[in-house]
This record gives sequence, structure tokens and C-alpha cells, in this order.
Amino acid sequence: MTQWDFDLQQYLKSHFEMKDLGNLSYFLGLEVNSTSDGYYLSQAKYVSDLLSRSVITDTDIASTPLDTNAKLTPSDGTLLSDPTLYRQLVGSLVYLTVSRPDIAYAVHVVSQFMSGPRTAHFTAVLRILRYVKCTLFHGLHFSDNSPLVLSGYSDADWAGDPTDRCSTTGYCFFLGNSLISWRSKKQTVTSRSSTESEYRALADATSELLWLRWLLEDMGVQHDSATILHCDNQSAIQIAHNDVFMREQNILRMIVTSSASIWFGALFSFPLFPPPIRRLISLLKLIFQVVFMP
Repeated sequence: MTQWDFDLQQYLKSHFEMKDLGNLSYFLGLEVNSTSDGYYLSQAKYVSDLLSRSVITDTDIASTPLDTNAKLTPSDGTLLSDPTLYRQLVGSLVYLTVSRPDIAYAVHVVSQFMSGPRTAHFTAVLRILRYVKCTLFHGLHFSDNSPLVLSGYSDADWAGDPTDRCSTTGYCFFLGNSLISWRSKKQTVTSRSSTESEYRALADATSELLWLRWLLEDMGVQHDSATILHCDNQSAIQIAHNDVFMREQNILRMIVTSSASIWFGALFSFPLFPPPIRRLISLLKLIFQVVFMP
């Protein structure tokens, strides 16, 4: 324990009744394992309990959380006679995304049918469960040598929803090489072009970027240089750099760039094939590690 940790502990004790339980290892389904180069965050026991509550009795597994050809609509299949299990499983999967960004997009899709789930939607949920079954011990690694430099990636699936043709926003942020924030969310309006949908995704990502910068500043991490936000749409980049369209851009020193590197944002806005998912998982530091399950 560092002197800063000790001082904080004493300060809290002077204001609240509390007990020191030692180093954090397990809390609300989250497992924290200290390694020689940082921390490993996973939910292996939570996944194991979730699988035991599901109806999966076979040994089948899935290489991706969602079929790349899946285009689910509210009328697919027949209505479930009892939607309780579906809602329980999806709710549990939402909490699992705390340490599993690789299933964020798939969970975002199936969570749209909570009011009237059907057989096709339940099949998609079972596929997600079969995917996490074969990646049970995957979790996020946070390096203690990671530089405190914030960067982000933004992407959008233009008109990807087959029902209302709304696009899906996907973004993620790194502090150094550690993933600290991500999101997959359907946009509220229908965009008339891919540029519009990408620009809306940039706007949402910028809001998150501002909040992260303010949070880090409150924690003593100053960012004197511009934050790089990656986008793969040249037209959206041009609009973001145009003072006529972006009169208030000087409130944040942000650089929007296009890059030939892999697009992390695609993981949160598209159903991907196994090879790109495996590559993204590796780059996101979503690693496999066997940990003690309390």
C-alpha cells in the first residue's frame, strides 16, 4: 500500500464507518487479479453461473457472438410463451459487458426486443451464450506501464437496422493501451447518408471524450495536447474540421484523423467474422487467463 492509499483510507475512515477487507479480488461478480504488469478484470464465475441458469445443455460453442448475416426484426419467429428467461439472460449479458466489450454490439441488438421477444431473438441470445462459453476466462488487462494518453475510435453502421434504417454508433477510448470506455447504441434518427451517420457517431464520441477528460483532470491527469479521435469517413472528417459547420470546436483541442490501422469502432457497430474479431480482441487487451473463481 502506498502512502497515498493509506492517507485516503484514513480520510475515509474519519468520515464513514468502514472496514478494511484487504486487496480487492472479487466484488459484485467482478474478479480482479493482480499481475506482475498490471491488473486483470474478468467475470468468469459470473459467466459460469449465467450458463448454469440458461437452457444450454449441449457442448456447442460459437466463434462469434452474432451471425454476420443476422438482421433481426420485431416480427421474426413466433412470440415466446414466457419471456421471463429471455429478459433475465439479456439483463445478465448487459452486466457482462462491463468486462467483455466483444459482446457489446450483440447484446445491444438483442436488448431491443425485451418487450416482445420471439424465438429468433432467443436463438441469438443462445448464440451469445455459446460464444462466452468458449471464451469463459477472457477479460480486460490494465497495464501499470500504460502511458496516460487518451485516444478514441468512432464508427457507424449506416442504415443497419432493417426495421427503421437507423444507424448504430460504436466508439471506444483507450488510456494508453488500456481500454477504459466503449459503447454500442442505435442512433435515434435515420441518417440520409453514411457521412451523416458517421458525423453523429463522432458527436456522441466527442461527448464521451469531454467527460473522460474532465474525469481524468479531477483525478490529477492533465492532457496538455489534443486528443486524437479516429474516424474512417473522410467527409465526416472534413465537416469536423470546417469552422463553418463546427463553430464551437475550439472548446476542445481535438484532432479527427483517418488512419489505415484497424478500426476498433467496427467491433461496436457491426457483426464481424471470426478473424477480425480475434484480431480486435488481441488489440483490445482482452486476454485469456485462468483465475481463481470464488
